[in-house]
Amino acid sequence: MIVQITETQNDVVARARRVMTPNYKPQPVVFTQGEGAFLYDREQRRYLDFAGGIAVCCLGHGHPVLANAIAEQAKQLLHVSNLYFNQMQIELAEKLVSISFADRVFFCNSGAEANEAAMKLARRYMQTVRKENRWKFVCAHHSFHGRTWAAISATGQPHYHEGFGPLVPGFVHVPFGNLEAMDAVIDEETCAILVEPVQGEGGVLAPDPAYLAGLRAIADKHRILLILDEVQTGVGRTGKWFAHEHSGVTPDIMSLAKGLAGGVPIGAMLCTEEVSKGFAPGAHASTFGGNPLACRAGLTVLKVIEQEGLLSHVERVGAHLREGLAELSTRIPGLTGARGMGLLAGVGVDPKVIDRAAIIERCRNLGLLLTQAGSDALRLTPPYIVSRSQVDDALGILERALNGEGATP
Repeated sequence: MIVQITETQNDVVARARRVMTPNYKPQPVVFTQGEGAFLYDREQRRYLDFAGGIAVCCLGHGHPVLANAIAEQAKQLLHVSNLYFNQMQIELAEKLVSISFADRVFFCNSGAEANEAAMKLARRYMQTVRKENRWKFVCAHHSFHGRTWAAISATGQPHYHEGFGPLVPGFVHVPFGNLEAMDAVIDEETCAILVEPVQGEGGVLAPDPAYLAGLRAIADKHRILLILDEVQTGVGRTGKWFAHEHSGVTPDIMSLAKGLAGGVPIGAMLCTEEVSKGFAPGAHASTFGGNPLACRAGLTVLKVIEQEGLLSHVERVGAHLREGLAELSTRIPGLTGARGMGLLAGVGVDPKVIDRAAIIERCRNLGLLLTQAGSDALRLTPPYIVSRSQVDDALGILERALNGEGATP
């Protein structure tokens, strides 16, 4: 498909800057189409997409099975609200239950909304079912749980809080990976622990393999809930359906979004039968949550992952990507080692030696898209369909950028 260009890319960027609110700082490129692991801008330049819509486009761009399912569903039914049942919502909920620990599913539109639902359920379960005045959450430093008010209050990165105080009360933060610190702050008002199995926005930080098992034991000891934010790690991103499976533990509540529908907005909160008793009719809702279009897309994504064997592919290609990043770190001053799990990959960067923003710009100029994470990492989240050779191409471009190529004249 050839896009007819009637104005330059810079013209379109200028139009956007006149009408959009200034809370984003997008790179000066306008994408018009995509295919597989590639994106194309208005000037038909091709880019390897290792940003993936921030870990969203798990099947890449233009996957024919997903595109056809979305088009077919759009012709049939887009929205009916949760005043009625719809077939796609039921089928996606059944599928999520079948591949997870959960018994019940609530659908919404984003990861922040899924985390809000998880936190509301945890409090309401404690107060209406257990009849206990438990309302506090223990979270981790460097965490990220979304941009709504309670979600940023749960987020353990102060720069996300600036200008939004006072925050929602009831959130305590301790060092990520530190079980003793977690155990020490839990009191009779604590209702849940909320953590990410791997911190994505915090810098692609994976804890010790025993960490999640330790959290489960702490939660059980104190009779509180364990909530895992799998918005970025879930739906196959780490090589298993959910990252907590690597540790052999199960939470009481889990949040999902990002890759669940391959780019169509959706979020989901999954929980056990017991904890689901915290919700009653009218306790929580989402107008667009679980609409037929998003659920058809989500169901299709899960089926494609299964049919194409993408979980094992993610594990293999992700290991190859991290090995390449580790090898680069042995040769490039300022790189501090590979991070992550599966195709949620990162490489540590010493900010005193390497300007991450400059590297991202050079990579873009050379045809590779990637993102920053935390204060000291570059993050790579390519689609699950990425090939080993495309990973090698991306590593080659990154090395060229680190060596000074690709600077804007």
